[in-house]
Amino acid sequence: MQKHAVWPLSLLALRHLLLQLSIPRNQSTNSIELSVSQRPVLSDRKLGHAFNKCVKPKKRHEIQLMASICEYSCQISPVDFVVDFGAGLGHLARVLGYGYGVQVSCIEMRSELNVQARCIDTKLESVLQKHLPPANLPCFKRPKHVTLCITPDMQPHQFLHIIAESQHKPNTNFKFGIIGLHPCGDLAVILMRMFTNIPQARFLNFASCCYMKLTTAETQSNIKLQGYPLSQYLLKQREFSFLSYEALEISCHAMEIYCDRLASGDYEYLKVHSFRAAAERIIINQWPNLKHCGLRSVKHVPGMDFEDYFYKATQGVEASNLPRSDLQTSTTKNDLLHWRRIVIFYTLRLMFAPLIESIILYDRALYLQENECQVKINAAFDPRISPRNHITCSFKLK
Repeated sequence: MQKHAVWPLSLLALRHLLLQLSIPRNQSTNSIELSVSQRPVLSDRKLGHAFNKCVKPKKRHEIQLMASICEYSCQISPVDFVVDFGAGLGHLARVLGYGYGVQVSCIEMRSELNVQARCIDTKLESVLQKHLPPANLPCFKRPKHVTLCITPDMQPHQFLHIIAESQHKPNTNFKFGIIGLHPCGDLAVILMRMFTNIPQARFLNFASCCYMKLTTAETQSNIKLQGYPLSQYLLKQREFSFLSYEALEISCHAMEIYCDRLASGDYEYLKVHSFRAAAERIIINQWPNLKHCGLRSVKHVPGMDFEDYFYKATQGVEASNLPRSDLQTSTTKNDLLHWRRIVIFYTLRLMFAPLIESIILYDRALYLQENECQVKINAAFDPRISPRNHITCSFKLK
């Protein structure tokens, strides 16, 4: 296509329609204001470093905004504590507990992460004790770390018993909020079902990711356990609600950064898509059972050749043992030669990504509304820092 060629009118109309139907992705003004309104203990240079140690910039950005939103939720709907699903090392919980005075129960399936999290808690408390007056220390709430694998079939009473025990509550006469910072696949759905099925849960804040890991009617026959669709509205219209694995997968891609590189003519970094396409063709031809096996993300660097990319992307997969000679076939060379076709095709696919993600998010919003909950979807994060930038916020009406 020529540099200044005019796009077909049908393509321009399609792009406009996709933008109109999709949930806006630009970071909301409220989120930008929240990002600059921090508690003194968090904005202090020395103490702030203690909170951010070993936390990547992307995660810092997300934690800062999620914590502010959670504090706001606690003001609107007061609770005794908050439950963080998929808490990992507990970075979000520490900001909430020591920065905002919010008690958090961290649910994490990997016991080794909970051991590390408790160690980080202890080190942070040591730093706070050195730099703050003793009068401030009682305001801090040390997170409670619970090793638990949440499954779709876990019953509400089982979950209530576990978190009551973690908070040393004699009974289940308490109120709590549920939060999740990018729970993967069906874990986000489990959060929602726990929220709607447990009266004690008063608010829900979560950002989603890994939509391709959602169970659907193709992979889960039990409607009560599947991840998509959730709402009765879409369950009754299955012929219109179907989303393929490929559709779910493309909805997770980073659109803004890709568009920036296209606009700047930074095509060298876009060639990685032709590498990926060629690698997947080789893998599927040799091992059809490895389709959708999930290749590793490989950061493109100038001068990287296809062979280097292939072996980095297939680490831990049977295909990593393939000899180099099998990567130098005429078919593969032809695929790499026509990398521009891959970029054009990928760009056209990526146009649909925001709409597909919006369908999933709207389905979840409908599910919450059907269960008498108030719900709002906010573009809370900067999409160039955190591509899955929407946070779904919900409150019980009763």
